[in-house]
Amino acid sequence: MKGRLRDIPWQSIRVRLVLGLLCITLPMIALLIYNNRYSVNVIHNQVANSNQNLVSVYMKQIDDQLSEAERHMMGLMLSEYNLLAMGEAGSSDDYVMAKSGVSRRLTSDLIVYPYMDGFFVYSIPRRDMVEASRSSLSYDALRQLRDAMEEAVLLLEKKPSPIGAEWTAVTINGEAHIVRLFSDGSITIGAWVKAKTMLEPLRNIHTGDSGATLIVDGAGKPLYSTRDLKEEGIDFARGFRQYYLSGKDDDYLVVGESSAKGDFSLAAVVPDKLILENLPYLARAAALLIAIAVAMLPISLWFLRKVLLLPLQKMTVAMRRIGEGNFNAGIEESSVQDEFQLVNRTFNQMIGQIAELKIHVYEEQLNKQRAELKHLQLQINPHFFMNSLNILYNLAQVKQYGLIQEMTLCLVQYFRYMLQSNRPLVLLRDELQHARNFLRIQELRFPDRLVCRIDVPAYLQDTPIPPLMLHTFVENTIKHAVRMDEPIEIVIEAALDELADEPMVILTIRDTGQGFSDEALENVRAGVQAVDDKGEHIGLWNVRERLRLQYGDRGWMDCYNDDPHGAVVEIGIPMNPEAGREGAQDNEAAADR
Repeated sequence: MKGRLRDIPWQSIRVRLVLGLLCITLPMIALLIYNNRYSVNVIHNQVANSNQNLVSVYMKQIDDQLSEAERHMMGLMLSEYNLLAMGEAGSSDDYVMAKSGVSRRLTSDLIVYPYMDGFFVYSIPRRDMVEASRSSLSYDALRQLRDAMEEAVLLLEKKPSPIGAEWTAVTINGEAHIVRLFSDGSITIGAWVKAKTMLEPLRNIHTGDSGATLIVDGAGKPLYSTRDLKEEGIDFARGFRQYYLSGKDDDYLVVGESSAKGDFSLAAVVPDKLILENLPYLARAAALLIAIAVAMLPISLWFLRKVLLLPLQKMTVAMRRIGEGNFNAGIEESSVQDEFQLVNRTFNQMIGQIAELKIHVYEEQLNKQRAELKHLQLQINPHFFMNSLNILYNLAQVKQYGLIQEMTLCLVQYFRYMLQSNRPLVLLRDELQHARNFLRIQELRFPDRLVCRIDVPAYLQDTPIPPLMLHTFVENTIKHAVRMDEPIEIVIEAALDELADEPMVILTIRDTGQGFSDEALENVRAGVQAVDDKGEHIGLWNVRERLRLQYGDRGWMDCYNDDPHGAVVEIGIPMNPEAGREGAQDNEAAADR
């Protein structure tokens, strides 16, 4: 078996197409099975939502009717004279007259509230009750009714809060009733409605011969049901926040709605076979589709060979020649599909453009070399070196040995830093120290003409920045702004931009010179080398390019003139340079390609 598997050419397109078709066919079969299950769920959802909406409407109607009955009973307790007289310790004749009046009033109220099965009033001082029932009751039934109501009243006296707060289920003569009581200490008025009566509206729900509608208490115990469901094993204690399947084999769909007026709920039980009675036709259609998919497999292989494999073979031959270095090779025109004709034409055009792309790559490499050369030119400034030696010579003539030592130390630190500036990033504190050394040398060169101030918080000095960035702007200031007729001040500041999307350090270099020319500002903001009457501003262009390569769009530079005069350069540098370094590496890799 293993030997046969090794003999199969797994790398061939034919085998892979067969595997590909199987990978398509088998998921399609699985999709059909899933679709069948999904259809069952959709049908369940639709039936459940339909019945749920109907049950919710009926439950709201019942709650509204119970609320009306509550308001009526509260009105009677507060305003009915005969009812109040039953609670007073008057004469027996007065009590009998009041009781008779209450009985007539309760009987007439049953006409106004047809959804209630009865009202009653219980006199607590006399332990006597008068009731009005919609249906005629036998003596035994009337006695059990009175006993149940009296028991509820006595329980309300002992525990008034939980008993009188809502409609409560009570069993009378083996039949479930929903009872509501109000009491003021001397008189208790109440109403009851049979659970069977409450289910009358739900008879419109189509549950089939084996389904049922029912009313259950808060513990999930059925109070009344249109069909006995004890043998079905349905669990009603799970609540009715959403529909669920229950029963011995989960063969019943259960929906319901809890009452807002009491600890009971309306529920509907629909047999699953009634819901899915049309689903077998869908299953037969799915089986037919599976058979068609299997039969179409060899036909698909023949068709794919004709329309796909042969054109691909021609493309493979042409690409193999290109890989061997023969850029004159192309794909011959033939009667193939429109898509392959487009691919063939595009492939032939691509071969013709390869030479042009090579030329562009060479030009990009030359531009990169020119930029590196300009950067090196900025680092090695022979004028600065000669001016520094001239300062040392003049100091030696006047025997200023302390200044000579200071000048020499500044030069040593300056050139040491310059020789180490090939690192991608340095700490801001090191760059500031380098700027101090350079500015101190210039202060010795231009005594009483140059004032320097550096204001950078200590917590920002560990920020990594590209090397020689501050040096570039300071050197530009010395070169273009320092004049012999008036002093100039150079200020270096740093602050944290708290409004940016990420932590950013804003470096500001300003001077009190004449500022940038309009032409220079326009060129800097356009991203080209700035040129004005003072010469090229290569340093500004260099810094902008280095920011772009190091940080991408996260770093930025802005130049403008201060009021009333002076040049200002602002640089935004992310405190976390990692993302920028990755972007720079990606750009360099793209340029190399």
